[in-house]
Amino acid sequence: MRGYFGIGVEGISKQMNAGSLFRTAHAFGASFVFTVGAVYSRSEGKRADTSDSVSHLPLHEWDNIADLALPRGCSLVGIELIEGADELPSFRHPQRAAYVLGPERGSLSPELVALCDHVVKIPTQFCVNLAVAGAIVMYDRITTMGRFAGRPLVPGGTPEIIPEHAFGEPLVRRKAQTD
Repeated sequence: MRGYFGIGVEGISKQMNAGSLFRTAHAFGASFVFTVGAVYSRSEGKRADTSDSVSHLPLHEWDNIADLALPRGCSLVGIELIEGADELPSFRHPQRAAYVLGPERGSLSPELVALCDHVVKIPTQFCVNLAVAGAIVMYDRITTMGRFAGRPLVPGGTPEIIPEHAFGEPLVRRKAQTD
């Protein structure tokens, strides 16, 4: 799969949920995890983060929104159940993305939502657990951007076979001549 992604939280009300989110990010191949306006307690989060993800992934901790510094070309995608947000099943994930979720007992701040390139909602009747929401978004990213066989038309059917990637002939690029 091309590109990269990171995932994080603005504020934390439950350290174990952040630990679970970071563990899941590690499992899904995230490039980094982060917090904004929160301090992640490794000792508390580690109770759920059994892979010790922050020993394997960069953990960026920004004190506030003004300090948030993503790589050039990285789209900030807010995950929030708000009016006007794109529904996840219809959302095309950016190749380079940082997904941010709000705290368990709150929402993303209006200031952070204003910074987002996209805001996406999971089509549920009410908010789900922070770590569950993050897992759903990461799973959707992997299934829509990865190279997987299409689903069979009927239950128990055979998935379509993915042809092996065929490399084309090398391209030779020449600079245009100027007179």
